[in-house]
Amino acid sequence: MDLCKRGEMRAERFLDAATEVFAEKGYQHARLSEIVARAGGSLATLYRIFGDKEGLAHAIIERRLKAHTALLEDMNLSGLPPEQALRRVAIRLARIMAQAESQVVYRIVIGEGQSFPTLRDWFFETAVTTARKTLTDYFQQEVDAGRLQLASPKAAAAQFYMSLFGDQIVRLASGNTNIPDPETLESRALAAVDLFLHGALPRWGGGRVHSLI
Repeated sequence: MDLCKRGEMRAERFLDAATEVFAEKGYQHARLSEIVARAGGSLATLYRIFGDKEGLAHAIIERRLKAHTALLEDMNLSGLPPEQALRRVAIRLARIMAQAESQVVYRIVIGEGQSFPTLRDWFFETAVTTARKTLTDYFQQEVDAGRLQLASPKAAAAQFYMSLFGDQIVRLASGNTNIPDPETLESRALAAVDLFLHGALPRWGGGRVHSLI
């Protein structure tokens, strides 16, 4: 719905308060009355703007998606060498993951996605697909230029994306609220970049050792 400037500010306060409550108590146990108490305003106003609690969750995810998409589109990976480009991706995604709103989004769409399949599918088709397409396009460009050897840039994009924060996403989805600090998340993401690009097997004489026996 269209809102005046004052209405937009009120809506943002509701979203900020809802993010806090969802992060603390999970979606299922969050109460609209507590969200209103933190944000100010009235329950009637919240219903008028968002409809219900699911509408609030949808709005939180949509706000996160806009920021997420803008960040990815602004990365300008074209022409960068793989190590520099993927480190840039890792650092920016680590900053996103460290935000409370992102943590709430993953808890809702993965941890409680079975209860909200439309919301869950919309998130994956929008946010995850956008991120993976950005990576797929970059990987394809580097393969075409001979700087990377990948059987499938699309599969590599999916593997790289999940290698960054797959473990943290599973923890969030299971209700674990012990989130590492941003520096730790960034360090883990950069380690995943190194593993993705260089692997784990030792090298000898410039070539990869295929057998250690």
